[in-house]
Amino acid sequence: MLLALNDAISTAVLAGRSANAEIFGVIDLTSKIEARIGGISLGRAIQFVANASVLGYDVRGAIILYGERGTPSLRIWDCEHLWAQYGGALLQP
Repeated sequence: MLLALNDAISTAVLAGRSANAEIFGVIDLTSKIEARIGGISLGRAIQFVANASVLGYDVRGAIILYGERGTPSLRIWDCEHLWAQYGGALLQP
């Protein structure tokens, strides 16, 4: 059942990778301030969260909101999985 859920999320994310997204819960480790990131495509948001720790951000509490109200949000483990599985395909229109 979990595999089917992950497949459904992956399919939805790939289909909506160009949709607008917002990222909440990202902490800039230099300034210790939350950085709210909006106006970004879903694919780029996933890439950012999956790789942000090497850029000096704490994303343990990060959440990506996208799509219509009620669309499941994405957390760091979702982003890491999606980026590892699909990589650059998430950035293509």
